Amino acid sequence: MEFDFSDDQKQLKDQARRFLEAKSSPKSVRVILEGPEPYDKALWKGLAEMGFMGTAIPEEFGGLGATYLELCVIAEELGRAVAPVPFASSIFLAAEFILAAGTREQKEKYLPKLASGELIGCMALSEGVANASPKSIQASVAGGKLTGTKIPVLDGNAADFAVVVARTSAGNDARGISLVIVDLKGAGVTRTDVETIDPTRKQATITFAGAAAEPLGAAGEGWNILQNVLDRAAILTGFEQLGGSDRALEMARDYALDRMAFGRPIGSFQAVKHMLADMYVSATLARSNCYYGAWALSTNAAELGEAAATTRVSATQAYQHCSKNNIQVHGGMGFTWEFDCHLFYRRSNLLALSLGSLSIWEDKLIDRLRAKNAA
Repeated sequence: MEFDFSDDQKQLKDQARRFLEAKSSPKSVRVILEGPEPYDKALWKGLAEMGFMGTAIPEEFGGLGATYLELCVIAEELGRAVAPVPFASSIFLAAEFILAAGTREQKEKYLPKLASGELIGCMALSEGVANASPKSIQASVAGGKLTGTKIPVLDGNAADFAVVVARTSAGNDARGISLVIVDLKGAGVTRTDVETIDPTRKQATITFAGAAAEPLGAAGEGWNILQNVLDRAAILTGFEQLGGSDRALEMARDYALDRMAFGRPIGSFQAVKHMLADMYVSATLARSNCYYGAWALSTNAAELGEAAATTRVSATQAYQHCSKNNIQVHGGMGFTWEFDCHLFYRRSNLLALSLGSLSIWEDKLIDRLRAKNAA
């Protein structure tokens, strides 16, 4: 398979990079890292004005009506800038849930405001440190009211509403899982901050005590819808991880060329060369798999499931590898607060768990490849 982005899509990528270099500098990222604000509101407004949030939302629902390929290149630049905004939670997840399962009325109600940035959405899935499964879901809906606790909820303290995965019938299997939309500013909702490795994308504990719950999709179909949305989000998040991997590699390369030791750039030493080469190989493998994912997502190919898992695994591994070794190339300076290496290391670890752990996606990839070979 041969795949590449079009010239127009590459121009969009360049436009997004210029915008984010101006509006999401390391200095502005640190303001959110060190301060109380849950996200960069000025950057969020700017992204809305550029139309980036509405990229893949249909025009009839207030979006630009472009393709997922355009959204992929924007995601890559957001990752490169470690942008401190809830873009992924709102667009890769909340908007995708509504597109996948919402009624026309729900699409008309939520999508235009998501596209404009007026509303911020998030996904509330996990209920503790373990990977989410049908058995682990204890939050429940009865009589249109939601009761339970979700932790951690990425961007949950910034969001206006959440798509919540909850149980609507007894038992421990997937047939009892449904999706509901909950107004996080409404009655019966309590939010508290959770300490996280990356305060530029804050997380929350959300407790629901009889909160009004609006059904999203058919009852009992929540787990199937969730898996479909997670696959799509994995590819988009993969591009975000790819952008971070490339930037971490560039930082390490530039430092290795500038830093002198024993009268020579440290990049001339074999150990550093090998480290940079390993980073390059990791990032390049991730790019190849992300492009495979982008093709599958944009064409809704039959291979979407395996492409999503492959993208997720390789992009997660690449970002963690590159961000960690960027610190190593910088040596003792890489561990300091003043250098920006830790911004990427923090984000790489946050994203590694944002859609379920790496082991979950490795298992998905194995299962999907086995099923394909058995067919």
